[in-house]
Amino acid sequence: MLSFVNDYCEGMHPEILEKLAKINLEKQVSYGDDKYSKSAEKKIRQAAKCEDADVWFLAGGTQTNMVAIDAFLEEYEGVVAAKTAHVALHESGAIEYTGHKVLELPSYGGKIKAKDLEAYVKAYYADGNWDHMVTPGMVYITQPTELGTLYSAKELKEIHKVCQKFKMPLYIDGARLAEALAADPKTGLPEIAANCEAFYIGGNKCGAFYGEALVFTKNNTPKRFLSRIKQHGALLAKGWTVGVSFDVMFTDNLYVRGGENANKCASKLRAALKKKGYKQYIENKTNQVFVVMEDNAMKALSKKVKFSFWEKLDAKHTVIRFVTSWATRMEEVDQLIELL
Repeated sequence: MLSFVNDYCEGMHPEILEKLAKINLEKQVSYGDDKYSKSAEKKIRQAAKCEDADVWFLAGGTQTNMVAIDAFLEEYEGVVAAKTAHVALHESGAIEYTGHKVLELPSYGGKIKAKDLEAYVKAYYADGNWDHMVTPGMVYITQPTELGTLYSAKELKEIHKVCQKFKMPLYIDGARLAEALAADPKTGLPEIAANCEAFYIGGNKCGAFYGEALVFTKNNTPKRFLSRIKQHGALLAKGWTVGVSFDVMFTDNLYVRGGENANKCASKLRAALKKKGYKQYIENKTNQVFVVMEDNAMKALSKKVKFSFWEKLDAKHTVIRFVTSWATRMEEVDQLIELL
């Protein structure tokens, strides 16, 4: 059966597997203090042109979001995000579990607008009961968004400017950052690092063994952050396994090349769907393809292809999602096209 259900079905890029096998019996320092993690940190700083960056390796995206957001916020603060954001919809209330509310803004194809953000914060402080309400303490966005769309460098600057005005950190979830970097080189790691207080580089969905690289961009790692990580049960004894993945991915542009493959496969699929007359729920340039499908046709396809349910559109139609990855082969895309 073909699988386009997500971009973390496969294990890891062969070059990472080869490196892990080669060093498997070396004695490593624990908790990310090993030479491979240090090498990866240096390469990430260089790629982001951000020498003041602090880099931390964690296991998964939800875990990274929860630890970072909890560390940034005071007890009485919440995080502002699009109503379609991952932290608002698909993290089982992980942020709320830490005691912080997700404060929702309107979503425009998955994105928020700087003017909406400024209006929201101004309205909060203009309310006579503001100190009885959850304070907007930071802002969360994703690149790409939950719907695969992208913020331009200009949009990031506009949002960050509002954040700076109200002294709120801007935090960027980069679960699929490889695809964003491949799709829009003008909004690269240097532009991202310059326009936020923290972001993470996705590994799980971009070819790593596992793991995410959390980057604090302005020498601003929250106090006792390692202790905070451990309090959340997120400190990795074998942190070197994540460090090796990122060390390899940030050698010879492997990280972005993986995103390029995913995007190319998605682009071919998107063009074929359009040619066959399928309606796309939303268009983007990254590796998630959202399609409106008649329910009976969807059920028939599900017997031969794995894909993701996204949402019920009406009584007879459903939005489904196909996801390509760093490992997707064009032959697989061709087979899917034949079945549609």
